[in-house]
Amino acid sequence: MAELRTYGVPTFVARLPELLDVYRRAFLEVYESDPEQATGERRALMQQHRYRPGLRLATFEDEKDKIVGFCYSYHGTPGHWWHDVVFRALNGPDRAEWLSNCREIVELHVLPDYQGQGLGRQLLRAALADSSETTAVLSALDIEGTRAMRLYGSEGFRPLLSRFQFPGTATRYVILGKELTTADATTTPTVGAS
Repeated sequence: MAELRTYGVPTFVARLPELLDVYRRAFLEVYESDPEQATGERRALMQQHRYRPGLRLATFEDEKDKIVGFCYSYHGTPGHWWHDVVFRALNGPDRAEWLSNCREIVELHVLPDYQGQGLGRQLLRAALADSSETTAVLSALDIEGTRAMRLYGSEGFRPLLSRFQFPGTATRYVILGKELTTADATTTPTVGAS
């Protein structure tokens, strides 16, 4: 049985190779033509993410403490690539509403053998627990009917931008947002502060 745990930056850095392995097996090998190159690119980005304010890592770990799923988030701030690209794409009122005090859900992945068991939902909720932000935002592949899209919709996320392309890619994404409430800020058990 997998166990839910939450961590901060030190554990995120220490366990980065495991996170990348899950990311590769759960996502890159399914959606990328060159998973090896994409893994290297994601490694560089994730190393930068450790400096983002409020980073929270939620994991599911098996009986041998091996990560089988993870989600991480941080406080969204101007001056960072994803935040700024989405900011420019939104209209004026939506910019203030969705990005002025947001928690960015950066990655959410569960190994194929563990999918369909509700782990993704619990990881997402743990990434939002105890948040002081008023909104949560994320990007996902713009493919209707996927498990990810069903999960986000059932958790109250709604489309802010559809068929959106980030600079340098032809891949289409949907930018999703959710207003956070006190129910989203439910405390999640934390194993260690690191």
